[in-house]
Formats: sequence, structure tokens, C-alpha cells
Amino acid sequence: MKTLYLDLFSGISGDMFIGALVDLGLEPARLESELQKLGVSGYHLHVRRAHKSSIAGTKFDVHLDSEHGAAEAHAHGFHQHAHGHGHSHAHEHGQEHSHDTGHDHEHPHSHEHSRNFTEIQSLIEKSSLSAWVKQKATAIFHRIAVAEGAIHGVPQEEVQFHEVGAVDSIVDIVGACIALELLGQPKLLASPVVEGWGWLNCAHGRFPIPAPATISILAARGISVSQCEEPHELVTPTGAALLAELVESFKPLENFTPQKIGFGLGTRDNKTRPNVLRAILGETAPSETGHDWETDRIAILETNLDDVSSEILGHFVESALAEGALDVFHTPIQMKKNRPGVVLTLLCNEADADRFTALILVQTSAFGVRRHLSERRKLRRDFVDVKTPHGPVTVKIGRLDGRIVQTAPEYESCRKLAEQTKVPLKEIYAAASRSAAGCVG
Repeated sequence: MKTLYLDLFSGISGDMFIGALVDLGLEPARLESELQKLGVSGYHLHVRRAHKSSIAGTKFDVHLDSEHGAAEAHAHGFHQHAHGHGHSHAHEHGQEHSHDTGHDHEHPHSHEHSRNFTEIQSLIEKSSLSAWVKQKATAIFHRIAVAEGAIHGVPQEEVQFHEVGAVDSIVDIVGACIALELLGQPKLLASPVVEGWGWLNCAHGRFPIPAPATISILAARGISVSQCEEPHELVTPTGAALLAELVESFKPLENFTPQKIGFGLGTRDNKTRPNVLRAILGETAPSETGHDWETDRIAILETNLDDVSSEILGHFVESALAEGALDVFHTPIQMKKNRPGVVLTLLCNEADADRFTALILVQTSAFGVRRHLSERRKLRRDFVDVKTPHGPVTVKIGRLDGRIVQTAPEYESCRKLAEQTKVPLKEIYAAASRSAAGCVG
């Protein structure tokens, strides 16, 4: 199976990730053409070959037209540059570091309009990008919104992204998803995450490395991180979100045949290691079972309830799903003394088990919660837009061993089309299912 392996010995940022994929052979002109579908202007891409600690690789940058003045302003132009740039760099939260982060996508654009998650989601959804890119890019921004919301104590949809919402950072995140799609959506694996140490100045004040959002994003996915002796930030919040959403597992190479190697370059010259992200494109052998399904572990939380009202139970289900639970449901049972009751079951990421256990104890009548971990086997999936007589609908495609075995119309896509066309939702579903059936084979 086609696989991309990220060697994270020197961290990751959005620009380094794209640079590594360009170094693997991605055509910058194709990336730039796809990015135009986002409908965002006022920037241009710079891609150049360079060296970092004697390692030859690709440096990728997003420059805002306003940074260089009207004389150098371009609309979406792709440029090859043989020189560096001297502007300062800042953390993605909009505050300048006391030291250079080494990642070009983090600029102190105080003049940039901040965007909340809802605005960014709408921007992506209204674009003509592919369904897969839309889904992945939105999910990456959602992970950042959840982390920032928890840090600031505000609802995730109200989080103001500031620098992560700036044009250059939107291009980094959406561009990363486009780049993966253009490479054929390979399976993504990575080495264990390595971060630097020390202090940084961000919008939250002076904080130890990892940055607050970075560590929160990694924790939400249950990703282990180790710090090295490098006295600088190596993993940015954008880099952490890319890892959390896109990488299937974090472990050393196993049964992997490398075919091509690319290096994405950072800006700073590190003290202890080259400031590069190594990306290795190759093939992985099938698992011992012979199948290429995805695997992970989730927590299953359960409690028996016989004294909770249907209103409270319904509100809890809505709240837990809004908080990021994978699924929530309740099953009728007969309890002691012949009382009717329910088993409330919640599925969540392993790292979120304590948070959702507390939510159950606070928002329901439970006095205790059972918990156990379970392995999952999942179809590899992507999202495509299919044509129907009423308009396009996004469909989820499930693959096993390279063959499509499941198709399912996405509810939100069907609902929106039903509202727009005044066609009954069930007819939209039926039309989308018939179109999706043509994908199987």
C-alpha cells in the first residue's frame, strides 16, 4: 500500500510539511491552481531549493502581498526565489516570539482579520475544493478550535483564530490536504513526536514549550511526545493538528519499502539537529491478517440509569456529541427491583476518557462509570462528490484492500441540498445512494 512516513526528529510545521511533499515531487503549480478554488486572494507562494545543515531540500513559504508593498504585489502568483527573507516570525497565536520559531507560516500580521471556526468552516465548505480536502481541512481546524476553546474557556465555534485564521495559515492547512490528495492520498504514518524545550511568548503570555494549543491538540488524540535538548519550539499548533488528524500511528518503520525521500526545510538553524522534516514515500506490506484496514483504540464508557428523565438524557447525548464524543446511545434494560432503566454508552478517544467520565457524572444521575478500552478495525475512507438530479452530494467511501466495499451519503450534505431544493430528504438520500452505487466495483 502506498504510504507516506514522516520522520519527526526535528518537529513539524505546516510549511515544512508542504515543503517536504514538494520535495517528493508534488508540482507547486498544481498546488497553487487547487488553492485558487478556496477563493482567497492577496498572497503568493514561494518555493525554492535550499540547504539546512548541509541537507538539500525545499523551502515553502506563503507571502502576503501586503508584506512586500504594491511594487511586488501579485495575485496568487507562484514564484521561484533563490534567496531568503528577513521579516520576523511569530507564533500562530499572533504574538511574536522572543526567538525565531523557524517556521515561515507564523507571521505577526496584526492587520489580518481574525476568523472564528464557523467562518473558516464556511469558507472551506463554499469552495470548489474536493469533498476529501474539505473534510480533512475542516477537521484540522476543528481540532485547533477545540484546543483553543478549552484553553480560553469559550465555545469552540467562537474561538478567534487570529494568526491561525490569517491567510497564510489557511493556505498552509488547506494546502497540506491538497498536497496529500495530489500525491494519491497515501496512508500516513509517523515516528514518535519530538519537541524542543524552553519558553515562548504567545497570546497566552510566557509559556513553556510545548505551546498550550500544541500540547492540548496532541493530548486530545492521545499522541505521546518527548522533549529533546533543542532549546526552541519544534512542533507548532498547525503541525500538531496535521499529525492528530492525518497520521494513523506513531511508531518506527516496519515492513516498509522506501521509494523516495523528501526534505521540508524550516528557517532557523537549530543548535542540535537539522531544522528539516523528512518525508519518505514508499510501500507498506499488508498486515499479518492480509488486510489494509486502519486500527486504533477507543474508550467505552457505560453506566446504568433508572432515575434520569428523558429530557436530561436527550440533552446529555447532544452535549456529549458536541464535545467530541465518537458516539453516544442508550439501551433499555430491566434493573434491580424490576425497575426499567437504560444503559448509557459513550464512545470516545482514549485520551478523552477522563473528560467524558466527568461529564457523565456531572450531567446525569450516575454515581459511577464503567470503562474499558477496545481496539477498532476501520475501513480506509475518503469523501467524494457524486452527481444527482437535484445537485451534488458528498458520499463517504469505505475501502478494504483497495476495493470499495461501502458507500454512505453524508447527512449534512443531503440535508443542505434538501433545504435548498425543497426536495424531501429521503429522495435526496435515495438519489445519492443510486449515484454512489456506481462507485462500487
